[in-house]
Amino acid sequence: MAIHASAQIHDKAHVEPGAEIGAGCIVGPFALVGASVRLAARVEIRNHAVVTGHTEIGEETVVFPFAVLGEIPQDLKFRGEKTRLVIGKRNRIREHVTINTGTGGGGGVTTLGDDCLIMAGAHVAHDCQIGNNVILVNNSALAGHCVLDDEVIVGGLSGVHQFVRIGHGAMIGAVTMVTADVIPHGLVHGPRGTLDGLNLVGLKRRGAAKAEITALRDLYTALGAGGFRDAARDRAQQDGHSPLVREVLEFILGPSDRSFLTPR
Repeated sequence: MAIHASAQIHDKAHVEPGAEIGAGCIVGPFALVGASVRLAARVEIRNHAVVTGHTEIGEETVVFPFAVLGEIPQDLKFRGEKTRLVIGKRNRIREHVTINTGTGGGGGVTTLGDDCLIMAGAHVAHDCQIGNNVILVNNSALAGHCVLDDEVIVGGLSGVHQFVRIGHGAMIGAVTMVTADVIPHGLVHGPRGTLDGLNLVGLKRRGAAKAEITALRDLYTALGAGGFRDAARDRAQQDGHSPLVREVLEFILGPSDRSFLTPR
């Protein structure tokens, strides 16, 4: 363990042997700093934050309570390979933010540049590459392998699909799903807000029979042809439904005052 003499480590913090803590760092009560973590000068890890994995954090970055940095990827292909998280200087990483390390198949490193503001509840997945002066607003989420150039803003409650690139200075409005690349300085807004089909990949992965999938697609077509609940009610009066069709019909006709996303 290498802890600079000027670092302030609260007696209720847990710093694992092997961690490197730079000059002027502050580690608050009940914070965890893992054995393979390197903190540059004047980094502040506030109470109850977790910094683990092979993680490097640049000078003057502040990590707020309950953030979790450097945990393993949320990727079922991950097999425990040694991967990293590299965070730059002067970042503000707010409460409940999660940033994962990379994967062996994705380059092995997740990076965050300098002077970024990552607001409460935001998520940065494995192998993302984020530039400088980027803002991720509350509860926004980046899937794996995204690339955000400098000065990008992603609005609150927005999601960015895996492998998407967002160019310099682009702005993503709140509650927006981004599924394709965004040109530099582009403005993107508006949720998709429609039901665009069935999750056929998920159905096949769960072993659904072809006949069941065909029946479910037939139901989907019927629902899109008329009033959603009326079409479901009509279909429910018929006999011989497959388990998947019956599950969908029961969901639609069950007790709820909410409307449904309907087929485009």
